[in-house]
Amino acid sequence: MNIDISSIPNNPGCYAYKNSKNIILYVGKAKNLKKRVSSYFKNKDLDAKTKVLVEQIDSVDLFITDTEVESLILENNLIKKHLPKYNILLKDSKRYAYIQLTNEEYPRLLLARKKEGEGTYFGPFVSGETRDYILDLIRKTFMIRTCKRLPKKECLRYHIKLCSAPCTNIVSKKEYDDQIKYAKLALKGQTSELIKSLKVLMKKRSDKQDFELALQLRNQIDAVAWLNEKQKMERNKTYNEDILNYMVKDGRVYLILFNIYKGILENKQTFEFDYKDNFLEQFIIQYYSENDVPRELILPESIEESLIQFLTKQREKKVVVTVPKIGEKKLLLKLVMKNIEISFFSNSEKLKDLQERLKLNDSPYVIECFDISHLSGTNTVASMVQFRNGQPDKSNYRRYKIRTVKGVDDFESIKEVVRRRYFKLKKENATFPNLVVIDGGKGQLTSAMQALKEIEVKLPVISLAKKLEEIYFPGSRFPLRLDHKTKALKLLQAIRDEAHRFAINYNRLLRKKDLYNEQK
Repeated sequence: MNIDISSIPNNPGCYAYKNSKNIILYVGKAKNLKKRVSSYFKNKDLDAKTKVLVEQIDSVDLFITDTEVESLILENNLIKKHLPKYNILLKDSKRYAYIQLTNEEYPRLLLARKKEGEGTYFGPFVSGETRDYILDLIRKTFMIRTCKRLPKKECLRYHIKLCSAPCTNIVSKKEYDDQIKYAKLALKGQTSELIKSLKVLMKKRSDKQDFELALQLRNQIDAVAWLNEKQKMERNKTYNEDILNYMVKDGRVYLILFNIYKGILENKQTFEFDYKDNFLEQFIIQYYSENDVPRELILPESIEESLIQFLTKQREKKVVVTVPKIGEKKLLLKLVMKNIEISFFSNSEKLKDLQERLKLNDSPYVIECFDISHLSGTNTVASMVQFRNGQPDKSNYRRYKIRTVKGVDDFESIKEVVRRRYFKLKKENATFPNLVVIDGGKGQLTSAMQALKEIEVKLPVISLAKKLEEIYFPGSRFPLRLDHKTKALKLLQAIRDEAHRFAINYNRLLRKKDLYNEQK
């Protein structure tokens, strides 16, 4: 399992559990991601279904949001998009329903499946749960009637202050129309204007010592302020948008791109590469040469007109490139930046701790770890996993069949695989890792160092012995023991465990092939 709870932020957002094949098993939302995700692995009283889920979890993908409201709607979008096995999947017939304001003398607010009949329609609302909440909130806040026919006397809703009772003229037509006007502003999203108007009215009522009405207005302001927490991942759009932001640090570019389809977050993609002049232009050309071009591209900075023409040609329709300075789209860019900080740099403290405790000259930005797996001396294999910036980089995982060793000999097996790996990198003039970790004790470490000496490669190498979690260094008589709570040891354990998992899976695969061949 590749989940380090200590690196998960306390922000609100969504989490997507994945299995070893990178398939999403479950999507959930949380007010505090760290507390929610950790509860799956600390709680021993899980129901049977959740226990099965936890056994299959290999990694987690995080989506950071600004508010709990956003995470609720984003969760719905991700479930609809990926159909995770362990989520409750409902055929939601009201997914794209509207809120209808009727054309009656005393208008009502209704749920409408389609735009049929007279009145004003707001939506469509992608999240049925959020839409129902908004409908109920506005009805209660502005005391709008719900009865199909006006009764001859006020009903229970009036007595519990949920309706202003226009049926018996307790509220005047003008006063009721004003409440409808406020409701329309709220549904249109013009909440700032509405709050300003309500605050003026509240002050007037307070000055006249009409405190009961002033309190009612204050409650309306609080309700409208909730609505002002607009969902940034789901907006009423009929076209596609991509939102892109990046950070440059230590000669590397860290970039995240959100694909939004008709207001619904469809995908989050992360990219990391060396900094070069005009990197943004090169990225846009390369990415949109292979992917669909949206109608609108939201960027943190302007691009050349020729590049916009390129995008237009790719799409075969006009493309709008927006560089927002204020407003909702600017907030979207900030949200992408927050995801960059969490996705790429949440492990910086662990890497710094590891560098200091191992006394490394450079930050262990790229770590490679080796493990050996066999069954009674057969199908001996090795795994090599790579962690980049404290996160698994599965595109650079490698697995090896041991060629030169007969029987069970972990020392010689480690020697062979280390020699093969770094002789190949040396021959290709490729970049070496900042740290090599060997799963085992002093003997495995000695074998790895012999292999490097034979091919004339110098690298920082340690071994991690599982029994007491002792760290061995070349030339050192005594191992280093770190407190189990240290970030450095937790990172090393995560890397070692991943190498072990990857090796065992390869060993099992080979055994299955052997059994299949025997049966044939």
